[in-house]
Amino acid sequence: MKPYYWESHHGNFGDDLNLWLWDFLLPGFRDSHDDILLVGVGTVLNRALLPDGMRKLVLGSGFGYGTLPDMRDKAEWDVRCVRGPLTAEKVGIAPERGIIDPAVMVAEMPEFRNLPKIHKRSFVPHWESAIAGMWPTTCGTVGLHYIDPRGEAGAVIREIAQSELIVAESMHGAILADAFRVPWVAVSTSDSINSFKWNDWAQTVGVTYRPRHVPVSSRAEAMIKGTKFWGVGFDVAETDAEDPNRRQIDGGLVVDAAPPRQTFLRGAAKQFLAAPSTLALWQASRVAPQLSEDRVLAERKTRFREVLDTVRRDYL
Repeated sequence: MKPYYWESHHGNFGDDLNLWLWDFLLPGFRDSHDDILLVGVGTVLNRALLPDGMRKLVLGSGFGYGTLPDMRDKAEWDVRCVRGPLTAEKVGIAPERGIIDPAVMVAEMPEFRNLPKIHKRSFVPHWESAIAGMWPTTCGTVGLHYIDPRGEAGAVIREIAQSELIVAESMHGAILADAFRVPWVAVSTSDSINSFKWNDWAQTVGVTYRPRHVPVSSRAEAMIKGTKFWGVGFDVAETDAEDPNRRQIDGGLVVDAAPPRQTFLRGAAKQFLAAPSTLALWQASRVAPQLSEDRVLAERKTRFREVLDTVRRDYL
C-alpha cells in the first residue's frame, strides 16, 4: 500500500505525520498490495485530491474542503472508518464508523512517551497564520512558547507533548494535545478556519469546539485570509477552492529591503498594530482549558485498534 497525504507547499505537521505513523500502526503495509492507496490522517476526502481508478482504503480521514468524491463504487473504495460522525453522514455510512482522527495514535509511539515538560504554555497557529503573522513576536511578548506547524512533524509533536497547556488554532495541535493529555484552548483568527472538521473530531471525544476569537496579527495575514485588520477589509483571491495548494496565498508578500533604522521603526509599528492580537492571545492562554475524559479517549482508541485488526486480517 502507498500512504496518501496532502502535502502543503509550506509544510503542515498534521498531514506530514502520515509519512511514518502508518509504519507503526500497520507494520509491513508498504510491502502489501502496491495497487492500493491508504488514505489516513487529514481532511482529504476531496474530489480534487484523490486519484480516480485506484483502490483506496480509508482509515480515519475527514471531509471538510471542496467536493466529496463519489465513494459508492466498492471496487474502488474500502471505507473502514472516518474521522467523525459529521464525515460519516456526508459519506453515507453509519455514524458509529466515525471513530477518531488517527493522529491520536501518535501518543502510543515509544519515542513520544514520558517526555519531560519544558514549556508552560504554547501556541500552535494554523499553517496559514504562520506564513505571514506576527505570532513568534506576539508569543514572546505574552510568555507563550511558539510552535510553528510547518516544522518537521516529529519535532512539532514533541513540543506539543512537552507543553503544560496548548493554545491551538491548528486542529491537529488540539488533537495531539488531547492525545498527550495536555489541556488545550481553541482559538480562531478568521472564518477561514474550518469549524466542520473541528466539530467532526470534537464529537468523537465529547468536547465542544468554542474557539475564542483572536484578531489577525498583521496586514499580510489579513490579505491571506480575506479578513479585516484594524477595520480595513481584504478580499482573498481564490484560484481553486478544491485544492488549498493552488491558492495564491503569499504572492503579495514583499521582503523589506529598507535601511536598518527604517526596518526597526517598521518592526516597532507592526508590533504596535499587533497589540489586539497580543492581548487576545494572552487572554486565551489564561481561560479554563478543555480535555476529553480518559475513558472516552481510551474507548475510541480501542475501537480504532479493532479496525486496524480487520485491515491486518484482510490485507496483510
